[in-house]
Amino acid sequence: MNYIGVNGKVVPADEAVISVMDHGFMYGLGLFETFRTYNGTPAFLSWHLDRLNQGCRTLGIVYEPQPLKLRGHLSELLAASGLTEAYIRYTVTAGEDGLGLPSSDYLSPQEIVYVKPLPAAPAALYTDGRSLRLLATRRNTPEGDVRLKSVHYMNNILAKRELSARLKPGDEPAEGLLLTAEGYLAEGIVSNLFFISKDVLYTPSIKTGILPGITRRCVLELASVSGLAVEEGLYTWQDLLQADEVFITNSIQELVPVTALYDLEDRRHNVGTGKCGNHTALLLQAYREKVRDFG
Repeated sequence: MNYIGVNGKVVPADEAVISVMDHGFMYGLGLFETFRTYNGTPAFLSWHLDRLNQGCRTLGIVYEPQPLKLRGHLSELLAASGLTEAYIRYTVTAGEDGLGLPSSDYLSPQEIVYVKPLPAAPAALYTDGRSLRLLATRRNTPEGDVRLKSVHYMNNILAKRELSARLKPGDEPAEGLLLTAEGYLAEGIVSNLFFISKDVLYTPSIKTGILPGITRRCVLELASVSGLAVEEGLYTWQDLLQADEVFITNSIQELVPVTALYDLEDRRHNVGTGKCGNHTALLLQAYREKVRDFG
């Protein structure tokens, strides 16, 4: 990573700094959006900025998204970095304030953009899928009514460390699955969860404390393309074991089929035929068509 965007300027990475008095650093008062480009165009940018704007309002960060200005800044940053297909993280922090918890709004947020290369995912990922491992780490409850994509990521990091400790040399790549404190399905470490049973598409409700993902939103809108009814609710590990198809979503890897489930005793449970299911394939195709048109 040679360059970083700081408040609309492209800065060499070793010169990019923020104040130690930034409340994003001091108290975790900051939000971010992660998305990718398709041929240099950021995907679903307006949806990402809407979610970011709503989160900033909740935190009292006075922030107004400027899509055209941001697009221009991203183009400059990508050009400086020599990238077309890129992983982008756009962060807004509360900005500088005094030591202590303020009661007033944050008027001077800081905007930071990180970019890195996005290698093409192997084609086998979308046919053979990957495994999903149940974790002992539970999904923490959100600080407010709805989970924000906050810079405070400790729960996810603890889950990632548990997953890494569980994997042995030679094990297939895997995502980790977190349950709620009550034992209901929540989400992956960096993904939302879906499963299909008898032509119904199921996904955990936002009430479980999961992040309302952008790709999740798109998939729910596209479900009718695959002839699926949709249900959001409270589900268990046993429901997942009985599913015909399972897949996970995020803005970087799109829809990834899950073809094997591992429980806490590391027992393997195959999903369907062990390959990407028909409904999942149709949804992935529809998603790719939409994301390239949407921008």
